[in-house]
Amino acid sequence: MNISQETNIPVDNASVPDKAAKGAYRMPLFTLTTLFFMWGFITCMNDILIPHLKELFRLNYLESMLVQFCFFGAYFLGSVIYFLLSYHKGDAINKIGYKKGIMIGLFISALGCLLFYPAASFGQYWMFLSALFILGLGFTLLQITSNVYVSLLGAPEGASSRLNLAQAFNSFGTTIAPVIGGAIIFGSAGESAHISAEATKTPYIIFAMIFIVASVLIYTVKLPLFTSAEETKKGLGAWGFPHLRLGVFAIFCYVGAEVAIGSFMINFLQQENIMGLPENVGKNYLAVYWGGAMIGRFLGSISLSQHLSSFKRIIFMALTSAVVFGVILALVDLTFEQVSYFILFLLLNLAAFIWGRWAAARTLFIFAAINILLVTITMFTSGNIAMWTILSVGLFNSIMWSNIFTLSISGLKKYTNQGSSLLIMAILGGALIPLIQGGLADWIGIQYSYILPVLCYLYIAVFGMYCMRNSSPDA
Repeated sequence: MNISQETNIPVDNASVPDKAAKGAYRMPLFTLTTLFFMWGFITCMNDILIPHLKELFRLNYLESMLVQFCFFGAYFLGSVIYFLLSYHKGDAINKIGYKKGIMIGLFISALGCLLFYPAASFGQYWMFLSALFILGLGFTLLQITSNVYVSLLGAPEGASSRLNLAQAFNSFGTTIAPVIGGAIIFGSAGESAHISAEATKTPYIIFAMIFIVASVLIYTVKLPLFTSAEETKKGLGAWGFPHLRLGVFAIFCYVGAEVAIGSFMINFLQQENIMGLPENVGKNYLAVYWGGAMIGRFLGSISLSQHLSSFKRIIFMALTSAVVFGVILALVDLTFEQVSYFILFLLLNLAAFIWGRWAAARTLFIFAAINILLVTITMFTSGNIAMWTILSVGLFNSIMWSNIFTLSISGLKKYTNQGSSLLIMAILGGALIPLIQGGLADWIGIQYSYILPVLCYLYIAVFGMYCMRNSSPDA
């Protein structure tokens, strides 16, 4: 099946899909959510690799954060290349189609995974970093194509809901990655004797095979082909929208804060004044952090649904949170007593959604404000309080990507893909913020280095306030 055999749906017409179009969207949406799951799983494997490679190559915190610098730095470079192409030649995705863009991204990702084999064979840190960079380039193209594609698969007012749903499956991947990946790489005992470069070979070869199979499946699936009725323009058209410019830095701050917190989680929980947990136990709590994002994204999808009354939303959200929490508890090697504190923050998360009045910008502002409070408490407390406040940040990170992304590309029309590339470019925050926090951690300690995520959430709160004041009443 080639691109010309896909269902061609103009972007303008996609805003009010009929019943036939809605039916045609189900399989593409399912396919895309599967991809979100896959790259969520592999992205979170970086959090497992960091303490593993730190021990293996005797790195300090700054050097170990080169893992995230190379991986997320590839997002920046890849997006810059895409943006320059769109600036000089016009929108590339609009020319080749979302389907081909996704397939190319999958093949590049597979190549990056395959490069882990020689990296492990030679035992060279720079080779691991190179493999992560190639993997990040593949994910860049997947992000540019898939986020916009999901937002187009239905009415615009449901875009945030659909993207939250897809991101929920991304979070499912990040939730199980610490458990499965940690068991493979650290081993069941988590002793230093088990640490070797060879431990990374098998999982990443499997990932490469999965990406290749996924590319074949994408080739065989009939996907709607969205095209713009307006002529694609060259130049910096997307940058002329103030909400996009502000949104770019909001994405930078969000990704940077989320990645930095996850990257330091295992090392943070090892601190004697926090919990003194070994790596093989800490990975289970890391899964709780990412699991919180999964819960929040499922709830975000429900809260932003346009077809439910407020009462039904609350009921469905309460039931969903209970079910997904049960799934997380079944996945991690922790007892109910060990994670019971998490329920209090889950109730706070539900209350924050209700307080947000089902509006994307208002909810974003509230969640950012809560994270400022949680991370600040983490900085100045110890033991269980410090652990659970930082773990619960995941619950409130949940809707940030989806809400920032959809608020930022709203109304861009023919500049939507260019705007998307700028937003993906801002994933550079995942490269720079952890690296800067690594330097701070070497200087003032891990706990006080969390001042950097606090500043990130402060900017996101400002962006949410701006959108509340300058968007439609239901924003």
